[in-house]
Amino acid sequence: MSSADIPGFRFGRIAATLPVADMARAEAFYAGVLGFRKVFENGEPVGFMILKRDAAELHLTLQKDRAAAPFNIAHMMVEDVDALHALCRAHGLRIVKGLRDQDYGLRAFVFEDPDGNRIDVGQQL
Repeated sequence: MSSADIPGFRFGRIAATLPVADMARAEAFYAGVLGFRKVFENGEPVGFMILKRDAAELHLTLQKDRAAAPFNIAHMMVEDVDALHALCRAHGLRIVKGLRDQDYGLRAFVFEDPDGNRIDVGQQL
């Protein structure tokens, strides 16, 4: 069955939800370091937050007792991958896969956020 065979609906945006152990630390990283802005939060203490920057949207969910996944949980496309790589290094983030041109047409790297979430970052070559 192809998508042409499924009638009646279209997909809109889809956003990654990242589990975090400390919401304030996650907000400080995504807003303070990467420049996202908070557009929504819910709970007291805050257990869910939506952050936006440009066309990107991230959802953060408080999961205090979870272990980080050993695989990439989000893929982020950017316009200056070298600048983001330098920013991650400057803030002491773990670089899981180094910055390099890939045979699939992206210049890419993978980093871990302060909660250990692996984010794959790419830029079209």
